[in-house]
Amino acid sequence: MSVTLNRKALDHARGLVEKSRFVRDARDDWSEHAPSASDENAYIDAHGWDDYALWHLGEDPEADPETKQRYSFPYGDFRRVHRCAVISLESRAAQNDHDDITRASKQLLSQIDED
Repeated sequence: MSVTLNRKALDHARGLVEKSRFVRDARDDWSEHAPSASDENAYIDAHGWDDYALWHLGEDPEADPETKQRYSFPYGDFRRVHRCAVISLESRAAQNDHDDITRASKQLLSQIDED
C-alpha cells in the first residue's frame, strides 16, 4: 500500500478552516467525534465517492476508488474539520513515514490554531 497525499482533500480542508468550519476539540476526542461506519456509508450513498475522498488526506492510488480501503487519514465529520482528527492523523502519518501527509497535517493544524 503506497499512501500519498490527497491534495484535493487538503485544499478542501484548508477552505473549510478559512470559512471557520472547524472544531477546536481536545486532543483525544477523535474516537468519540469520528463518523461511524454507518455514517460513512450514508455519506457515500448521499454524496458519492469523490466527496467522500475529500475528507481524507491519504489516498492509495492502487486501491479501487470506490472502496474505503483507498482513503485514509480522515480529518473531519463530513461537515467540519476536527482539530483532534488532524492531531491524530499527524501522529499516525509520522509513525508510518508518510512525510508529505505529516507536513500537510502540521500546516493544517497551524491554520486552525491561528484562526
